[in-house]
Amino acid sequence: MSTAALPDPDGLSTRGRRLVDAPPMPEYLREHFARQGDPAYVPLCVAENRLVWDLLEPRLNAVRDVPHAALCYDAMIGGEGFRRALARFLGRAFLGREVPPEQLAVLAGAGSVLELLFYAIADPGDGVLVPTPSYAGFWLDLETRNELRIVPVHCRAADGFRLTPALLDAALAGADRPVKALLFTTPNNPLGTVYAREELEEVLRWSERRGVHLVLDEVYALSVFGARPFVSGAALRPALGPTTHLVWAFSKDFGASGLRCGVLVSENAAVLSAVDALAYWACCSGDTQHLLTALVGDDAWVDAYVTAMRSRLGDAYRQVSAALDQEGIAHLPAEAGFFVLCDLRGHLAAPSWEAERALWRRLLERTGANLTPGAACHAAEPGFFRLCFPGVPPRAAVDAVGRLGAELRRRD
Repeated sequence: MSTAALPDPDGLSTRGRRLVDAPPMPEYLREHFARQGDPAYVPLCVAENRLVWDLLEPRLNAVRDVPHAALCYDAMIGGEGFRRALARFLGRAFLGREVPPEQLAVLAGAGSVLELLFYAIADPGDGVLVPTPSYAGFWLDLETRNELRIVPVHCRAADGFRLTPALLDAALAGADRPVKALLFTTPNNPLGTVYAREELEEVLRWSERRGVHLVLDEVYALSVFGARPFVSGAALRPALGPTTHLVWAFSKDFGASGLRCGVLVSENAAVLSAVDALAYWACCSGDTQHLLTALVGDDAWVDAYVTAMRSRLGDAYRQVSAALDQEGIAHLPAEAGFFVLCDLRGHLAAPSWEAERALWRRLLERTGANLTPGAACHAAEPGFFRLCFPGVPPRAAVDAVGRLGAELRRRD
């Protein structure tokens, strides 16, 4: 009996070969993982808060009496006790109202939440509106396996990166495919801005008027250090309705990206059922749920932690912002999140993406500092770089800014 020749020398499928030949992970992240252990390397490209471990360690270590139930099968979208504790915590901490635990699904990180949610509400080839500059990972979350296509809504520096209904309408009208949803990040990544209630109302009304799903990524809800308070989309309506969904995770506000625990809040029972059907392949471990149940159930500890976390974030931001000012590096003021958007357009050899990549590579090789280039954030124009500041001690971030400034002043 003859056998057909393998279509690929490694026996990979077409999809598998595509992932090998054109890996979806951006170049700046591939460089990040390749340089781990290099003492000269400063990762200013990864949105992690590593300034709070001393606050977290004693509380986490106090919850090591793992019960037998944590080792057993449970609901794949999170055990009932965990979702009940989460619902109470989320409502108290930032949603602005109570939500029943039945409207929550817990999965292995916000990326998994987005992938499964969009699998349920959109078909391959459908479009998803994403305002830019944006979090780079949305393209991996939605396009890699779901085969959706992100339709950028380009916000521009000349307009203060403001998102307007007119921009949304233009992107919707110009899309070459059906658009099923708008994915909106609040607080914003990479701008570090907190949206006013009126701006959020505009987004909600637009999505309701256009009949598209609105997915609110609120993963930085508690990481606010500016004067403007965060307002959740859940606080603007007595009910979210069937087409508005919220995403949150422990990765940012609790400095726990490695625990892989994300949360979907939705009132659409059919969407939750569809996510539940897929959750087996992305469920959060019982041990992690046990740990985090104790964490969010301790109101006094949570309140003290959030206060200290915000204070440290704000202090680190002010140190880095002052260093950027001292080095003459233009940047947008931030009030939330882990990042500052730097404007290096004046340092490009030409107004092109090739010149932006060359500048990113030059800064990485000569200073050891790895920034997120604007191309990865799908910015409308080259020359903007995201600087994540709490992934290293403030002194290290300030020192790296000093080296960046010296290199930018240098003339070849």
